[in-house]
Amino acid sequence: MVPAMSRSAETGRSPVTADDLDQAVRLAVDILRGVPPQAWDGKAGSLEWDCWETVEHLSDDLFSYAAQLGPRTPPLEGVVPFAWGSRRPGGPPNAIHADRAAGPTGLMQVLEASGALLVAMVRTTPPQVRAHHVFGASDPEGFAAMGIVETLVHTHDLAEGLGLAWTPPADLCSRVLARLFPDAPGSTDPWLTLLWATGRADLPGHPRLTTWRWYSAPLS
Repeated sequence: MVPAMSRSAETGRSPVTADDLDQAVRLAVDILRGVPPQAWDGKAGSLEWDCWETVEHLSDDLFSYAAQLGPRTPPLEGVVPFAWGSRRPGGPPNAIHADRAAGPTGLMQVLEASGALLVAMVRTTPPQVRAHHVFGASDPEGFAAMGIVETLVHTHDLAEGLGLAWTPPADLCSRVLARLFPDAPGSTDPWLTLLWATGRADLPGHPRLTTWRWYSAPLS
């Protein structure tokens, strides 16, 4: 159901930037950096992965979005063909895995490095470039927004599993909602709305989503 007033219609749309993505990754790393080593084997919220695997999955998301923008002529019909694989049945199928011997410090470095790759690609890729995504061929802004959503909601999953408090900035949530979820309600709390739009929370006055998607194609 399309709400009577969407977030983008109500507020106008401010672009999502590389600085926004950098902020999201930095905030995620800051809250996760102090997690003790023994906690990483616990389940990440409602996910079927443990917390270590969830950070690897997030890192893989950020890396893969950067990779899509990397070729001189980015692919429009599929992903850059890295070899993805799970390390256990039911684990996330990643190209990026962190060396367990490096411990949580190394895991955070992998997350930071993957985020930095996407930040750099968003900064340096011309805005007219398009690259494949299953939910619509996207531009650099779209890949930045997707990276932010992945970072914010998976840090939510991790915070649930680790018993941490996590509320990202409302303005950041509003910008990615307007870019990727243009029909999301416009008068509700941005962070709760983003959790609702990704199937993770109830939103008063709106049915709980059992399936969801974003719209990564440019809006204009």
